[in-house]
Formats: sequence, C-alpha cells, structure tokens
Amino acid sequence: MELLNSNIILAIGIVSLWVIPWKGYALWVASQRRDKKWFLVLLVVNTFALLEIVYLFYIVKKTPKDIVNLFKTKL
Repeated sequence: MELLNSNIILAIGIVSLWVIPWKGYALWVASQRRDKKWFLVLLVVNTFALLEIVYLFYIVKKTPKDIVNLFKTKL
C-alpha cells in the first residue's frame, strides 16, 4: 500500500511539472490578448495541458520556437 501511495505522489508530481508551465503561459497569453472567454476556459478546465497547447499553437499561432525562446530569455 505504501508503494502505491508513493507512485501516486510521483505521478501527481510529474503531471504537475508538465501542466503548470503550459497552463501558466497559456493564461498569460490569453490575458495579454484580452481573450476573456479563453482565459476563463483555460483557468477552469483541466485537460492535462492539451487545451493549453491547442490554444497556443492553433488559436494564437505560436510556434515551437516562440516557446523555446520564452525559456531562453531572462524573466
């Protein structure tokens, strides 16, 4: 049982490390573009970052290079 709990905690950690940056960046882009409806949908709906990726690449038309450059710049 303890091993199962450890695996669940590990899985939640890995999923969180994947979801949080995508959600944060998508929310930031939606707020900068004043997309109130998209901001609310992205904030409320949890799709393990799939909706955020669709928003960034297909709605906003960001490129993978834009995402890489975001992490290369100093915040």
